[in-house]
Amino acid sequence: MYFKSKKISLFILGITSLVCSRAMFVFFNDPEGPNLLVVVGMAGVIYFLSLVVYIFNTSTQRLAFPSLGGFKRLTFLVFFQVVITTGLYLCLR
Repeated sequence: MYFKSKKISLFILGITSLVCSRAMFVFFNDPEGPNLLVVVGMAGVIYFLSLVVYIFNTSTQRLAFPSLGGFKRLTFLVFFQVVITTGLYLCLR
């Protein structure tokens, strides 16, 4: 699947960062539940980190991941967000 618009893939990354952030805070033992501001802030951090990888991959220096493009890049970045979320959860636990 090839995404003609970068807006679609960035929108998908934004949605997955919100889902990953919410999932991370569900696992904390808090009787009141996660604060909306904290969830959105952590989603912003996760989105920013994945955006840095996205921009680095689309720049003229395609040395790190030369074969990633389109759907493969989006899949890699969603997996990257899950790994970042898991790492942040283990650090904050």
